Amino acid sequence: MAISLRLKAIAAAAGVAAVASLGMAPSAAVAQQKGAAAAKGPMEQFVPVLVYRTGPFSPNGTPWANGFVDYLKLVNAQGGINGVRITFEECETGYATDRSVECYERLKGKGPTGAAAFNPLSTGATFALTDKAPVDKIPVVTMGYGRSESADGQAFPWNFPLLGSYWVAADVLIQHLGKLNGGLDKLRGKKIAHVFHDSPFGREPIPLLQERARMHGFELILLPVTSPGVEQRATWLQVRQQRPDYVLLWGWGVMNSTALREAVAAGFPRDRMYGVWWAGAEPDVTPVGADAKGYNALSLQHGAGQAKVHQDILNLVHAKGQGTGPREEVGQVLYTRGMVNAMLTVEGIRRGMVRYGNRPLTGEQVRWGLENLALDQKRLDALGFAGVMRPVSTSCRDHQGSQWARIQQWDGSKWSFTSDWYEADMSILTPMIRRVGAAYVQERKLTMRDCAAELRAQEAAETKAPAAAKK
Repeated sequence: MAISLRLKAIAAAAGVAAVASLGMAPSAAVAQQKGAAAAKGPMEQFVPVLVYRTGPFSPNGTPWANGFVDYLKLVNAQGGINGVRITFEECETGYATDRSVECYERLKGKGPTGAAAFNPLSTGATFALTDKAPVDKIPVVTMGYGRSESADGQAFPWNFPLLGSYWVAADVLIQHLGKLNGGLDKLRGKKIAHVFHDSPFGREPIPLLQERARMHGFELILLPVTSPGVEQRATWLQVRQQRPDYVLLWGWGVMNSTALREAVAAGFPRDRMYGVWWAGAEPDVTPVGADAKGYNALSLQHGAGQAKVHQDILNLVHAKGQGTGPREEVGQVLYTRGMVNAMLTVEGIRRGMVRYGNRPLTGEQVRWGLENLALDQKRLDALGFAGVMRPVSTSCRDHQGSQWARIQQWDGSKWSFTSDWYEADMSILTPMIRRVGAAYVQERKLTMRDCAAELRAQEAAETKAPAAAKK
C-alpha cells in the first residue's frame, strides 16, 4: 500500500514539474566551469530563499523565513563561512508548487557557483524538485518534511530530509500514545483519526500510520481537509460521529487554528489532539485564545525559548537595525525552525569546504558536505545551539542524520515539553524507506548508488594524492 501511494504522488509531482519548468538545466560541464571560476570570482556563496509571506499560509511561513534570513545575516556579521560571504535572494511561492518550481528555475544559476542548495518548505514542491536536482546537481534540503523515503541517500543522492521525516513524526506520535495507554499493545481497539491537509504533505504519514495500525490493532480513520483548510465543519462532524480516542492533526497555516476552533464546537478535548511539528507553533494556537489550552504537538527537537544563538542574532543583527522581522518573534517556534534550517545549510557548505577549500562551492560540492555532516554536541555548543537540538551525523546512505522528537503542550500562554525524547523505530521505518526508494529508482529507470564503492574510490584517491605530492 505504501508503494502504491508513493508512486501516485510521484506521478502527480512529476506532472506539475513538467508543466511548470521554465528552462533547461545547466550541464555538468557548466557546473564544473563555475566551480573552477569560483577561485577567480567574488568570494560569495549564493543561497536561495523560497518563502511564502503572502496567502493563507503566511502566518506560519513568515516567521520561518525571518529566522532563516536572520541566521544568514548573523553568519555574515561573524565573518561569513570561512571568509566567504553569503548572498541570498527571496522568492515568493505562496506555498504553490508551480510557483516554487518557477523560483527554483530563476534562482538556480545565481551567484558565482550557482545555488548552494534549495529549501523549498513544501512537500509538494519537494516532489517536483526531486527529479530536477540530479540534473542540475543542486541538493534539496527538506528539514522535517518532504519525501520520507529520501532518507536513503543511495536512492535519493540529492535529497536531505534532515532531522526527521513525516514517517518519523507519525512513528513518534504512535509511540507516545502507546506509552500513555500503558504499552503499544493497549492501542488495540482504539480509534485514531488522522485529520490532514489533503496534499502530499498531509498524505505523507499515511503508509506509516497504516503499518502501525496493522501491527497494534487500532482503527485508523482518515479525514482529509481541502486546502487551505478554512472549511472543516464536515470533517469535525465526522469526528463527533465516529468518536475517536485521539486526533492527529497534520495541518499548516490557517488550517490549524481552524481545526482547534472546530474541535471546540464538536466538543472534542484539546488534550487528546496531537499535531505534527508544523501544527505546533504560536500562530496555530494564539488565534484560538484560551480554548487552545491543553493542545499537544510534536517538536522537531527544538521548542520555544532563547539560546545563545538567539542572543547573538539580537546583538549582531537586530541591534544594528538589520533584523528581518519583529524583535519579539526571535525565539518563537517557527523562527527557531527557520534558523536551524539555515544553520544546517551553512554547516553543509562549511563541511564541503573541508574537502574543496575555503571558496564558493558548487551545489555538487555542497552535497558532499551535507552528506558528511558531523555536528556533535561540542560543535552545536560552539554555534550557540546548546539545548536547542541533538547532534546530527549524515552519510552517503543516511541523509536524515537524526530521528528524535519530543511532545510539547500549550498551557494557554506558552509551549512546554511534556515528554522525554523519543527516537523513531528504524526497524520499522528502514524497510519501508528501502522498499519505496527502490521502487522509485526502478520506475525512473535510474541506477542505485553504491555507497561502499564510492567510499572505496574516495579512499583510493586520498591515498594517491599525498604520494603524487611527494613526487
